[in-house]
Amino acid sequence: MSPLNTRGKLAVRLKATEPRVRVIYVSTYIPRECGIATYTKDLTNAINLLNPYCLADIVAIDDRDMNKTNYRYPWEVKYKIQQNSPKSWREAAAYINQSSAEIVHFQHEFGIYSSSAGSAGEHAVLLAEAVNKPIVVTFHTVLPRPSKAQLASVRKLAKLATAITVMVGAAVKLLVDVYGIDEKKIVVIPHGVPDIGYTTTKGAKEYLGLGDATIISGFGLLSEGKGYEYAIEAMPAIVKQNSNVKLLIIGETHPVVLRHQGEAYRHKLHALIKKLKLSRSVKMVNRYLTLGEIIDYLKATDIYITPFLGLEQITSGTLSYAIGAGKVCVTTPYRYAEEVVDDDRGVLVPPRDSCAMAATINDLLAHPRKCSIMSKKAYAYGRNMIWPSVALRHLDLFEIVKKVSYARA
Repeated sequence: MSPLNTRGKLAVRLKATEPRVRVIYVSTYIPRECGIATYTKDLTNAINLLNPYCLADIVAIDDRDMNKTNYRYPWEVKYKIQQNSPKSWREAAAYINQSSAEIVHFQHEFGIYSSSAGSAGEHAVLLAEAVNKPIVVTFHTVLPRPSKAQLASVRKLAKLATAITVMVGAAVKLLVDVYGIDEKKIVVIPHGVPDIGYTTTKGAKEYLGLGDATIISGFGLLSEGKGYEYAIEAMPAIVKQNSNVKLLIIGETHPVVLRHQGEAYRHKLHALIKKLKLSRSVKMVNRYLTLGEIIDYLKATDIYITPFLGLEQITSGTLSYAIGAGKVCVTTPYRYAEEVVDDDRGVLVPPRDSCAMAATINDLLAHPRKCSIMSKKAYAYGRNMIWPSVALRHLDLFEIVKKVSYARA
């Protein structure tokens, strides 16, 4: 068996004081409002705690040429790539090659490695071909029906990588069966989550001014594919049986959506709330949340929802956070959700079906013991996803990649 093919088991158990590996991370990065930017910040924070002698360096993928925003990046950002400029990607490769980094870690999603004219992630291949250091790629998106250009791009990138990480087993199967990638290169490392204590909702509800209401919530950057209209349409039937239930839809509109479509989706949701006379039962929180705010809202949540419309999604940071906090989750059966809420850690409902969502939530609220068991199962599963564990798995992989690369040199 390949030393990389840990499939969720650590191939080498390292002590926290041992790792000394220098890694450059190529990714979007805070303050850019992007889920992968937040993920990379959280991941590198956790890795830095275990690898303090070689702190993470970031090569940030910057979209200022598209949104006219000059980001004020933190100190760890050592280089910036202009997303739409092939020249900038080539110059980034030169910077990486002259650096002291031993490994380059790509956080991959098609959109952030594509020019405005394409969506195949062509810049990831351009960069990987020019880099002379071992590459690890984390695929945040694995499409079951890629275009020819996307298929070719992923295959090329996988061939250039020493190791590949994904967050669920379903992604491994897709990479092997659809893309023809060698399974020996692929390692499953779960999406990281903050270490939130298992607690009741009372204190957080008081802090947020929610009283004793039963809280259904969903958070994240808002876009049409989130499916929140079906959650809103479910609310009349829920409130009819449980009058003290409130739905919170938390998060500002995704910057890319805002740039191209404005607030059309948010206005659509507000109109639906007004039409169904739900102004007292549904609240939209329109801002980008800090980690502390996310944790506060999760602590206050009784039932967490991800009614997403696209069933091909292979990861979800928001669902991961909810599972990690021990929340009862009601979700549509996209690929990531199917695996994460398996074994009664949550409930799957069909997409675009407000009646099924209402019936499921009413059943859960009528059976608190069932909810309690589900919550504890979710929390236990989430212990493997807390950031210290995820960081250690990455460091184990980096050490193996170093050894494999040195052996080949």
